[in-house]
Amino acid sequence: MPPRTAGSGPRRRAVLAAALAPLAVAGCSAEDPARGPGPGPAPGPQAGAKDALVMVIRHAEKPYAGDSGTDEEGEDDPGSLAGRGWRRAEELPRLFAPARGGALPRPGAVFAAGGGKAGTPARCKQTVAALATALHTSVRTGFAPGAEPALARAVLAAPMPVLVCWEHTGVPRLVRALGADRVLGLPAAWPDRYDLVWMFTRSRGRWSFRELPQHLLAGDA
Repeated sequence: MPPRTAGSGPRRRAVLAAALAPLAVAGCSAEDPARGPGPGPAPGPQAGAKDALVMVIRHAEKPYAGDSGTDEEGEDDPGSLAGRGWRRAEELPRLFAPARGGALPRPGAVFAAGGGKAGTPARCKQTVAALATALHTSVRTGFAPGAEPALARAVLAAPMPVLVCWEHTGVPRLVRALGADRVLGLPAAWPDRYDLVWMFTRSRGRWSFRELPQHLLAGDA
């Protein structure tokens, strides 16, 4: 059934300031999603670029092959989230409530994959619906998978920080469109997991990267 909502706290500015500080990842080599892992030049600063904080998640769990998910009305729908996916969506607001111990800053804008076809777009919007309600904001669904360059422009123009819920195979395209594809520690592809947050921070024109666990449900790594 549709997710429940949760509140957020007043410490947003302090948490956001900490998140926007340069994030160093030691002991990792640069990787280019287009060419696979391997050494590469250190990413150079983007002259004149404003500071940015972009958080990327995959949609929550989908049904196994041959099984069916559940839509917002409780009806069987293979293009919607599985039961565990709905539970993750219900818990997602806890990640962004600093006053209640949330690990991440409250998003100033929330994007999810859009488009006419069932499946990924529906699941992405379902994943962040409860969070958007808790934040008293709308989910921006004007971009379909494949339109990552346009999405990246909209993300960088939006109020920071930004959360994007996207198709996992399209995440490397989005990262390239942001200009953050050669940061240290970046995997070549999204892992086969639903419980991660990829955080990209641009400070003084230079991007850095962190992969963070959600720790929302039993069994999350």
